[in-house]
Amino acid sequence: VGKGSVRPPRLVKIEYKPKGSKKHLALVGKGITFDTGGLSLKPAEAMVGMKYDMTGAATVYQAILAIAALRLPVKVTSYLCLAENMPSGSATRPNDVIKIRNGKTVEVLNTDAEGRLILADGLSLAAELKPSAIINIATLTGACLVALGEKVAGVLGTNDKLISQLEDAAARVDEPIWQLPLVKEYRRLLDSTVADMRNIGGPAGGTITAGLFLSEFVGNTP
Repeated sequence: VGKGSVRPPRLVKIEYKPKGSKKHLALVGKGITFDTGGLSLKPAEAMVGMKYDMTGAATVYQAILAIAALRLPVKVTSYLCLAENMPSGSATRPNDVIKIRNGKTVEVLNTDAEGRLILADGLSLAAELKPSAIINIATLTGACLVALGEKVAGVLGTNDKLISQLEDAAARVDEPIWQLPLVKEYRRLLDSTVADMRNIGGPAGGTITAGLFLSEFVGNTP
């Protein structure tokens, strides 16, 4: 994702390890510091404001600072997946095939579906530690705005108990969220003839196919 930029990408790992902690929470945040769409270039008006495409990483960073300040009795590891998505002669091209950290291959059909590519590495790395749970936070896809508007965050996950806890926490701080289903039948929309999967799933159900894509990189971790 960062190949087209003069600023190299980084994956930042931050740990909080209080004595006696029995639970381990992994937080993974999308940190696209600016998103042009890459070679699948965004329209000019859609590019304005794309500095905020790093707010997932900013959120997991601030979360671990708050958790440490509160001295909560849980181990937390935050992963900030940082890259700038730019077009250039060295940029990733549509139809390129890349290998993710966990060994799965992805055909890149749209370079503007880049967040899930950097998160795949972050989620794979987090899953290697076998934490109690992984929470991924990202400005992942405009399809979620179409589904839920600007005031409600979409939530997808593999564990109903964890999602229920998120819903309870969101309600306490007046941060509206809404669960969308991981429809297994939609997984075929990510099928590729040259890789394990492709990075987009078609014009419909984009938030769900994005969630299905990410679920390929967490193993059995909730």
